[in-house]
Amino acid sequence: MSRPPLLEVRNLCKAFDHEGRRIDVLQGIDLVVQPGERIAVVGSSGAGKSTLLHLLGTLDRPSDGTVLFEGEDVFALSPTRLAAFRNASIGFMFQFHHLLPEFTALENVMMPALIRRTPKAEAQAAAHRWLDAVGLADRVSHRPGELSGGEQQRVALARALSGAPKLLLADEPTGNLDSHTSDGIHALFDRINAEHGTAMLVVTHSRQLAARMPRQLRMVDGQLVSDQEAA
Repeated sequence: MSRPPLLEVRNLCKAFDHEGRRIDVLQGIDLVVQPGERIAVVGSSGAGKSTLLHLLGTLDRPSDGTVLFEGEDVFALSPTRLAAFRNASIGFMFQFHHLLPEFTALENVMMPALIRRTPKAEAQAAAHRWLDAVGLADRVSHRPGELSGGEQQRVALARALSGAPKLLLADEPTGNLDSHTSDGIHALFDRINAEHGTAMLVVTHSRQLAARMPRQLRMVDGQLVSDQEAA
């Protein structure tokens, strides 16, 4: 019996009511993501890319449609089980790193594991490993304000990966970085995928980052209008 895809989306819709008027943000999205697959989602601002990412990451609920993760309907889970699933299975990385300024890089990366009630020593060891993996072994005791923009994003990537999630969702992860620093983040994505098999779905305006992904999706007005696999 064949295994189900890592992620399968069927007829995903999201609408909002604004001053008595319905606004359709996503309209009938169908999508399949296989284990270890790397996908870029491109499109103009307002096309619905970030909304799609939030629904795939279960940070928001759809108006209609189904999201299956390894064959399980995630929105059928109780709120407690859904939160536990999200923490264990999905890593998030955003344009604004959302690091906690009062904590060190090490403490920021440890945070998801501590929320899972992982023993502190185990969480600390894993955080050290991931900070070393992103090239920040010598910056573990620095707070975000003492790090460059690129270093902060690498801390955010280490935090997103600290629980060894099967899927990384990244929303404009290099949007605030210069081209040289962006190239470093792009290379990290390639290496993490190759070494750990982490599936990645990245929303980006960066043509350079999109071009590195074997599969590229384009969104227009809340719909996926193309699904092109790179040659």
